[in-house]
Amino acid sequence: MERTESEKQMAAGRASGADHLEAYLRQRLAQKPLLLMTHVVCGYPSFDDNWRELEVMAEAGVDLVELQFPFSEPSADGPLFVKANQLSLERGVRRDQCFEFMARVSEHFPFKVLMMGYYNTVFKMGEAAFLDALAKAGGCGYIVPDLPVQEAGHLHQLSAERGLSPIVLMTPTNSDARLEMLGQVARGMIYAVARKGVTGDKTEMGADLEAFIARCRQHTSLPVGVGFGVSEKADLDFLQGKAEIAIIGTAALKAWEEGGETALRKFFQDLAG
Repeated sequence: MERTESEKQMAAGRASGADHLEAYLRQRLAQKPLLLMTHVVCGYPSFDDNWRELEVMAEAGVDLVELQFPFSEPSADGPLFVKANQLSLERGVRRDQCFEFMARVSEHFPFKVLMMGYYNTVFKMGEAAFLDALAKAGGCGYIVPDLPVQEAGHLHQLSAERGLSPIVLMTPTNSDARLEMLGQVARGMIYAVARKGVTGDKTEMGADLEAFIARCRQHTSLPVGVGFGVSEKADLDFLQGKAEIAIIGTAALKAWEEGGETALRKFFQDLAG
């Protein structure tokens, strides 16, 4: 079958450029069996709070952090992150402040940083300008869950030229054909969405999730991260040996809201067991 122009662009993007994120993750995986990826909404409750959250995460040995650029309609996010996005925007957090914060974070902390956001941010800036700003700020990639990969060929090609990884999401509702296509264009890592719905709700760690991770493995050799509902040590114990990265978002933000640095530090101590 003749490939579409978008598919040709995606293949060209994968073939060019160094994948710095994958190399970093492989290096970390040589030191420990399961990596931790966490999530912070820029400017919520404040950038000072963000910095203290990140200090706790660094102490806990977190390997990768999503810095979410706030957006008015964060369609993949659950209620807690929706509220965080809204309040951040109401307090006047701007895109340029998020990039400036990312640059400070990338320079100061040992973990790698991803931009998490929505395509409106990329579109308003222009794809090349967005990627240039991301690279300048020290980001190693991005998660833009509302951009279909079949429409992302040019963005992916530009990303590969800059050594940036567009993180592809695989979901349990994807057909095998869809997973195969996603695996072909993925770079850096795979974000395996543990269940249908939005972030925040508890996910049952059991046979269905294990089977889904195995399906993902059939279509990629990249490190697999599992997110949506990962919240406690038992979840990490389940994922060890099945995935390479445990992705924790809502549970960490809940801990922060309940008791700031003290509660967040205890949350990560409990994860470590």
